[in-house]
Amino acid sequence: MARSGSAVQKEEKKTVVIAIANHKGGVGKTTTCINLADNLAQMGKLVCVVDMDPQANASQHIGMSHPAEINYTTAELLTNPELPLTYFVHDETRIDGVALIYGSMALDNADDALRMEPRPNEVLRDRLQPLLGKADYIIIDCPPSLRLLTSNALAAATHLLIPVESGSPYGLYGLADLTKRVQQITRINPTLINLGALLIRHDDRQLVCQNIEQKAMGLFGKLVPVKIGTTTKINQSSTVQTSLRMFDSTNKVAKQYKELAKYIDKETAA
Repeated sequence: MARSGSAVQKEEKKTVVIAIANHKGGVGKTTTCINLADNLAQMGKLVCVVDMDPQANASQHIGMSHPAEINYTTAELLTNPELPLTYFVHDETRIDGVALIYGSMALDNADDALRMEPRPNEVLRDRLQPLLGKADYIIIDCPPSLRLLTSNALAAATHLLIPVESGSPYGLYGLADLTKRVQQITRINPTLINLGALLIRHDDRQLVCQNIEQKAMGLFGKLVPVKIGTTTKINQSSTVQTSLRMFDSTNKVAKQYKELAKYIDKETAA
């Protein structure tokens, strides 16, 4: 936590907390989390990624250490309230300007501990309080489930972003359950703003993508105007643990994530 401009040392400011949620796996949540964080940092924003997924893919992608080597992860953050937040925030990552709270496999057992709390959906919100007014953005990479980990992310968030795989005919399967959970969480987080569905692996020429786009609009009521296409370089950038921009800034999808960051920054401005 010593470096200049760290996530817990900057002057007071508005902090936007974005939960990236979809209880289906493999729809681009982590890819969106990393590349959105990277492009916001490129805009001079101080960003902290909170990895709430037991698979810890975001942590493995941008972390300087393997999650198994980290003592203080989101699992401990949620279950050991006596530990200060500074134990958990790692300012040094593979992306300059992006801090990280590591995820770990121990999150698989966190639900049991959270159920014992008097306010089981609000633990993360309480624990992230010291970051508010310090970071510009906190981006929460949610797990592929609708259990308490996702509920905690939604309760802590100011904004919700829902990646939808438009290239799959099953891209919207089960997402009505997510909208119900969001409605439930608004009882304790009534100011949560839905940024809308973000179409991932989208191709306007494909009928399946056109159908999913129409149905997503009907289900969520709002679509992010920036659409994310497909590229093999996402997997390549993941393999070498960089963002897509760092791997190939001229790539079409890299430019789309840059536009997404600009849109998000404008939409969430005070």
